[in-house]
Amino acid sequence: MSTEKRHITILGAGESGVGAAVLAKKMDWEVFVSDFGTVKPSFAEELNQLGVKWEQGQHSMEEILKAELVIKSPGIPNTVPVMKAIKEKGIKVISEIEFAGYYSDAKTICITGSNGKTTTTMLTYHILKKAGVNVGLAGNVGESFAKQIASDEVKHDWYVLELSSFQLDDMYEFKADIAMLLNITPDHLDRYDYKMENYTASKFRIIQNQTEADWFIYNADDPVITETINNTTIAAKQAPFSLKKEIALGGYANSKQITININDQLTMGIHELALKGKHNTQNSLASGIASRILEIRKESVRESLTDFVNVEHRLEFVAKVHGIEFINDSKATNVNSTWFALESMERPTVWIVGGVDKGNDYSELYELVADKVKAIICLGKDNSKIIEAFNGKVETIVEASSAMEAVAYGYRLAKKDETVLLSPACASFDLFESYEERGNEFKKAVKLL
Repeated sequence: MSTEKRHITILGAGESGVGAAVLAKKMDWEVFVSDFGTVKPSFAEELNQLGVKWEQGQHSMEEILKAELVIKSPGIPNTVPVMKAIKEKGIKVISEIEFAGYYSDAKTICITGSNGKTTTTMLTYHILKKAGVNVGLAGNVGESFAKQIASDEVKHDWYVLELSSFQLDDMYEFKADIAMLLNITPDHLDRYDYKMENYTASKFRIIQNQTEADWFIYNADDPVITETINNTTIAAKQAPFSLKKEIALGGYANSKQITININDQLTMGIHELALKGKHNTQNSLASGIASRILEIRKESVRESLTDFVNVEHRLEFVAKVHGIEFINDSKATNVNSTWFALESMERPTVWIVGGVDKGNDYSELYELVADKVKAIICLGKDNSKIIEAFNGKVETIVEASSAMEAVAYGYRLAKKDETVLLSPACASFDLFESYEERGNEFKKAVKLL
């Protein structure tokens, strides 16, 4: 028997890459980590302590191609030279989630969708945790799944995993015990040859390998999902949710209450839900269904749906200043997310929008803007597309070059009992490092009022 170690290459040294390195090292792989960008000091320190070989600012191809397995960060497209070389050599490429799955026997609730993933993941985790389930949180939120699987102190029975289409693309053997598909709207199409069907197929990987013992929770009001389901063989038990029709096995809501029909019926008033807006009713239904599949007590589910505090930067109430409400939705980096934010506004709104446009079609927002928005503040370097889209549709459009300036405009343009909403519909990279920085700058500026 050869004593030579198996070689693994990890591309990207962020949260998921470093987590994968921790697990690979523990499982006795020969580890090489390569990041074309700059590695954060905290991650560099961790890699040094692990004692693995790593590099930044370059890809050493000879070293990379020694691997029999490559774990790649979700952010790396398959079209870059390093990926082409790996493919040519026929080396297997997987995601950190898939790798962690090799060494885990925990059960999983896996959540994907174009919007609402993080909120639904956090809400589902909150319900389970509060009910005393031994549950972990990973994927796009919290600590790396691989790192948690490597830990000897922490052994969870269940994990709630938020999965992007990019993560799903590199998953093959992994299986969700409960899969959740919230919605499918055009996003990241640049990674899918601008073909909606490729992106849809990617999202539907959430149900791969499921058996009749598993569950598939999905949005029955989403036309892309329902059409795809009609043309797909699904092994798992299905539990849809809807805001339009009653569902016998699953969940539904009307203007007064939500109903969940899983293991007996659970009902609660719609106004009791901690999360407001139709999209959040859908998120609450999905989380509620998953919880009832796990037979969590109805009283406990109701209580958790009532007292949940939403994720930072997602429709987050910041402050009320002289009767003007300031809301931070910096995490809305696409038109669809912003549509949901505007849809849940109940007062006249001054809307702060802008940043790096990902090929946005603003016409989807015309109706809501006409109905809800009194003024627009553009917060980006190039706002021409936004100005062109909404010129004549609102009374006032102004431009701001910092969060401080945007908040000052908002304070001037809004009156008592009105709302200033930061919901950019764009990525943040022109003026800010990340949507978190954008949201924090906004909050800082509001606090200074």
